[in-house]
Amino acid sequence: MNGTIAVKKITDYSMDKLKTQVTENAIADEIITNNGFFPDISLLAIRNAMRLDGTVTNERLKSAVIEAMASVNYDLHPFRQRHQGNTLATVEAETVNGESVLIQRYKRAVYCLTVADLTEQYHSYDATNSGRKEASEQTPLIGELRRNARFAISDILGEVRLTAELI
Repeated sequence: MNGTIAVKKITDYSMDKLKTQVTENAIADEIITNNGFFPDISLLAIRNAMRLDGTVTNERLKSAVIEAMASVNYDLHPFRQRHQGNTLATVEAETVNGESVLIQRYKRAVYCLTVADLTEQYHSYDATNSGRKEASEQTPLIGELRRNARFAISDILGEVRLTAELI
């Protein structure tokens, strides 16, 4: 051994080809189990709902989903305490498309925080000029995703979304 390593030569560097190759390896579904009160989250469902392609690996997605679930669960702890003995699915609420709006809002909060986290991580992965430009264009999106998550959490808690005061 002379200290060298062998790296397989890549013949097609196009992003579309790369996305296809990654997608083929990342389409298996995995369920992230929750605490019994809040619903479990499917990685495939979040991929489809938030249009996440195969460049986001299951491991990166799993990590972001777990953090988002922990954050939302923490924010909703008072709600959970008020409804002990139930699950979020059994708490009385309106239904839309056959699903409780509480479940829909919980998923929205988790999905939005997940994508905000992944988008923030993207800034550190692509330091090229085009990557920096795209990252700066994504900054407002991150704020909107976090706002949407806050709105969903506030709606579950029954809190007013915004309080404004004239100065």
